[in-house]
Amino acid sequence: MPHTLASLVNHTALKLTVLAGEERLEAPVRWAHASELIDPVPYMEGGELLLITALKLDAEDAEATRRYVRRVAEAGVVGLGFAVGVNYEGVPQPLVEAAREQGLPLLGVPRRTPFIAISKAVSAAVAADQYRAVTAGFEAQRELTRAALSAEGPAELLARLAAHLDGWAALYDASGAVVAAAPDWAARRAARLSDDVGRLRERPAPASSVVSDTDGDDRVELQSLGTGRRARGVLAVGTGAPLGTAGRYAVHSAVALLTLTTERSRALQDAEQRLGDAVLKMLLAGEPDHARAVAGRLYGGLLDAPFRVVVAEPVAGEEPSSGVTAGAGGVGVLDGLADAMDSAAARTGEAVLAVPDGDRLIVLVADGGAAADACAAYAAEAEARAGARPRGRAGQPEAAHGEGVAVGLSAPTGPIAAANAYRQAEQALSVARRRGRALVEHEDVAAGSVLPLLADDAVRAFADGLLRALREHDATGRGDLVASLRAWLARHGQWDAAAADLGVHRHTLRYRMRRVEEILGRSLDDADVRMELWLALKATSAPQGE
Repeated sequence: MPHTLASLVNHTALKLTVLAGEERLEAPVRWAHASELIDPVPYMEGGELLLITALKLDAEDAEATRRYVRRVAEAGVVGLGFAVGVNYEGVPQPLVEAAREQGLPLLGVPRRTPFIAISKAVSAAVAADQYRAVTAGFEAQRELTRAALSAEGPAELLARLAAHLDGWAALYDASGAVVAAAPDWAARRAARLSDDVGRLRERPAPASSVVSDTDGDDRVELQSLGTGRRARGVLAVGTGAPLGTAGRYAVHSAVALLTLTTERSRALQDAEQRLGDAVLKMLLAGEPDHARAVAGRLYGGLLDAPFRVVVAEPVAGEEPSSGVTAGAGGVGVLDGLADAMDSAAARTGEAVLAVPDGDRLIVLVADGGAAADACAAYAAEAEARAGARPRGRAGQPEAAHGEGVAVGLSAPTGPIAAANAYRQAEQALSVARRRGRALVEHEDVAAGSVLPLLADDAVRAFADGLLRALREHDATGRGDLVASLRAWLARHGQWDAAAADLGVHRHTLRYRMRRVEEILGRSLDDADVRMELWLALKATSAPQGE
């Protein structure tokens, strides 16, 4: 416990007497300092016991004494010690009254007690308090180390840390999700700090911040975990007051231990990355047996059950992500997706194979597993944010840095058909980009209409070029070839039905179709020609962004 005025008064060797401010004797004393300056405030830091003899202060002048006492009290001095029998035989009454007005403790120091004795007592108490804090900090470090090495690992470490601080502690993973908390009720409180944790994760590690729990009186300190540019997690500690020396030692120890348990070595990360890349290449090359052999225990479980292939990339307007490594601007959109899937899989013990591929991310996830659900949830959140932004060209939301993502998801598959699943995911990704969607599954593409696929600039350009000559002919007022072609194709070449739709004679329609063939230089008897013309008509009539 810090030294207080009360402990000095109770020090039998000092023989101090209390003349004013009895109600504030529990104030901690940081130091004892003797000064005879009329204005010692510039040399004060706050928390001192100021020792005076009133050598230069006219302590009998009530107004001068009142100004002096008020100034030192406002500067944070916790008490005055007045030497009795040095310059004044007794304690001047104006000094006592001024101290009472300010509520400032005034201690009488007998002549036989030198100021140096008081300074030594305070210094010894401060040193003892610091020694106790350091000793308690080292003991907390040993206790936390044992907890980190136990079977419970981080959970037990948090429990010991919370008990040591008489508060609560929580651990967030790389995605910002709460993975452990102590006591148990702290998980709800920690979840309310997700926005503050997210902002801290965007800063290079190590980083820290202090926030207030708006629903309580806690002072919460957040510490990022990691040694690289990206935080691998965040530690939150909530206490009723600022941390003391011992508490600070304990938190620093916890940060170091949690960093060791959450930050895998760079060599191990590189080795796993190379292994995952090799397994994926073998699967896509049609070598499932070799892929299984290389996957071993790390990815073998993933290949033993149906899995899905995920192909993701940032949408237009995003800064390219460097895969699962944060770029200079912070955590990229693909990094956030990878973290979300990895964290979800870690909580359920699933395996996830993630491979950066240029500006893309290719991931194998268990069908129906937590990682697949996390992918869908991440995409849904990104799409919800995009829906709130202004809509730009083609009616699609304008992209914003750090939010836009397009994801293609294959149907469930196995190692033998992995290459086909990859093509499915790429096709779904292509549709997601064209539709302005964050995620499209292959099942949606296979079960849906082909018409949305025509909403592409390249397709529209081809359609416009194919039909341009017919539209130019119609513009001269010499016929309605485009409408006639559309009606004839819609009726599968049935002359009477198509003519009826147009309100013309069938001979007129036959003439128009011959003109179409002449202008285009192509025969309508060719099924491929009819198909291309029909798709061109649909493409040029489809709404933008469909």
